[in-house]
Order: sequence, then C-alpha cells, then structure tokens
Amino acid sequence: MPDMVYSRAYEAYAPNQLKQDGINYINYPVEGTIRRGDLFAYTLPNDSNGFKMSAGIKDPLPPLDSLGLKEAERLFNINCAICHGPNMDAQGPLAGKVGGIANLKLPQYVKEPVGQMFHVVTHGKNNMGSYASQLDKKQRWMVIQYVKSVQLGAGTSNTADSSATKGKGDSTTTVASKDTMATKK
Repeated sequence: MPDMVYSRAYEAYAPNQLKQDGINYINYPVEGTIRRGDLFAYTLPNDSNGFKMSAGIKDPLPPLDSLGLKEAERLFNINCAICHGPNMDAQGPLAGKVGGIANLKLPQYVKEPVGQMFHVVTHGKNNMGSYASQLDKKQRWMVIQYVKSVQLGAGTSNTADSSATKGKGDSTTTVASKDTMATKK
C-alpha cells in the first residue's frame, strides 16, 4: 500500500509526473460539460449570421435588485465607460481618440435586443473588442441589464433622466422618461 503513505495527488504548480506513472490525468474539462454554477455555453459563431441569430437570445438572469444594479454599474464604469462614458453618450475619456464609439442612448441601441448586445460584448464588433476575457457570462449579462435600465430611465446612472425617475416607481414615469430620452439628441 505505498500510495497510502506516499500520496500521488496532483499538485497544481508542480511538474506533472502522473501520466508517466501510469495515471491518466487530463487537466482540462470534458468537452460539452459546464462548470457547476456556470451559465450555459454561448455557442453562436462570431460572424454576421451569428449576430442575426443572437437577437433571439434571452437574458438568463432574473432582474437585478438595487445591489445587483450597483455592481453592474461598477462593472460598466470599469470596463465600458472608458469609451461609452458614464452617461453612455459616447463621451468617455477615449472619445475623439478612438472612432466609432456607440452612443448607447440613440434609439437604435435602445431598441437593440439584449441577445445582440451580449453577442457584441462577447465577440466584439467593429472597433470594440471582445470583453469575454474580462467579464464572465454572468457579469456580461449584468452589465447589459444595467445598460438597458439606464436606457429606459430606471438605472442608477448620474444622468438627469434617471435621477428624475428615482423613487417614483410608477410605469408612467418610466415610459415618459423613455420617450424623453428617445427624442433627445
């Protein structure tokens, strides 16, 4: 029983001698498996067809509470506001230095399906690169929920439109704010 005395356990940062000793250890997950607690894999291709198909993807997360929205706002400010700006008006610190920054308050982006937004954040589009290595799937969906909440006037952003609707909570205020935001340029 030499294994009881001398453990043959795999050490994460040690040289891997297990395969040479006859132990078949594969240090990557089995294809098609999902880590416990992880969201399902996003398998749409990074091309125009994948972008079109992504319009049908629904947000798998439940609506974020106020604490979740604050975390999503923090993630947006760290990863997205450098270009899109804290008010999502394409006036971030890189405005004028990088071309083609999307003003997320324009009607075309307000109407954009969440699946397509997720596709863009996952794979990138035009000058925007992929954020899949910076944000996990859950964080990407959280940021998209935050963007949509600010676009519709219910977010925790510093914009005048969203601060006007804070605390009122009725649907007419939110709809009026949405109409106001859509007409502003």
